[in-house]
Amino acid sequence: MEAYLYEILNDKKVKCNLCNHRCVIKDGRRGICGVRENREGTLETLVYGRIIARHIDPIEKKPLYHLMPGSLSYSIATVGCNFRCLFCQNADIAQMPSDRKGMIAGDAFSPQDVVAAALKGDCKSIAYTYTEPTVYFEFAFDTAKLAHEKGIQNVFVTNGYMTAEALHMINPYLDAANVDLKAFTEDFYKTYCGAKLEHVKESLKLMKSLGIFIEVTTLLIPGLNDDKDELEKLAEFLADSLGTETPWHISRFHPTYKLTDRPPTPVETLVMAREIGIKAGLKYVYTGNVPGESGEKTFCYQCGSTLIDRWGFYIRKNLIDNNRCPHCGAEIDGVGL
Repeated sequence: MEAYLYEILNDKKVKCNLCNHRCVIKDGRRGICGVRENREGTLETLVYGRIIARHIDPIEKKPLYHLMPGSLSYSIATVGCNFRCLFCQNADIAQMPSDRKGMIAGDAFSPQDVVAAALKGDCKSIAYTYTEPTVYFEFAFDTAKLAHEKGIQNVFVTNGYMTAEALHMINPYLDAANVDLKAFTEDFYKTYCGAKLEHVKESLKLMKSLGIFIEVTTLLIPGLNDDKDELEKLAEFLADSLGTETPWHISRFHPTYKLTDRPPTPVETLVMAREIGIKAGLKYVYTGNVPGESGEKTFCYQCGSTLIDRWGFYIRKNLIDNNRCPHCGAEIDGVGL
């Protein structure tokens, strides 16, 4: 299928304008994502309708804690990614085209199939997740448009590297996003992801201005992005540029893929980062990948009461009443709380 958002150049070259790499691709070659190929001057997507993963997940697994808590999300992915994170959690599918000589795997599904499965599973949303949804934008766009017609919300779990053009295009159908803000230095993004921090910051601000509901996740890797000063600057950016109502998830790292020389993140580091976020004025700061840690609960920012009691991805109790704290009446930010 012909790709969206590209321009034709001389000598059968094309320029892809889907993500901020803005790859110039020669005839017969693919972009950095490994799933968009120039075929005689026409850019083709190789993953339209080729679903490599599909599951029904709790929305909390995305993680989205302030979007219809306790609901189910039909979650899908194709292969491919426009990042090369050395710590990729889903490298077997995200990095398949680059690690396995261009391999494209997946079962045939139409947007209608995905929406029908979401309805059958009583899912309130469809999450485009596991790999990077930007690289299967055409399929996500067509599915999201159909989902909206059926009253289903759409969620991107993303690295935030899509262009402004892509965001404006999908904005009418994209309700929420959890965006990985992987670190707060250009050096980290260049060395460990093959990307640039500045583009992610710009995408986050644009999403906010477009009215897309945002939650942010940072995976803390010992010795690489857990410096106190860096975390203070990151939290300040969230509070000042996105608003203090933006939920921030601070997740525990486990050695994986090409980054196995680092230990798991100490729980004390997660607690320290959470305190930094709260000190910066953020109302909702969570610790992730540590089931049973108190930082996975939702507390009222005004009176301190426990409002949502979570264990891992599951909700044991939700006391929020029509987006309000039942104890002090504070308005709790989110959708369908």
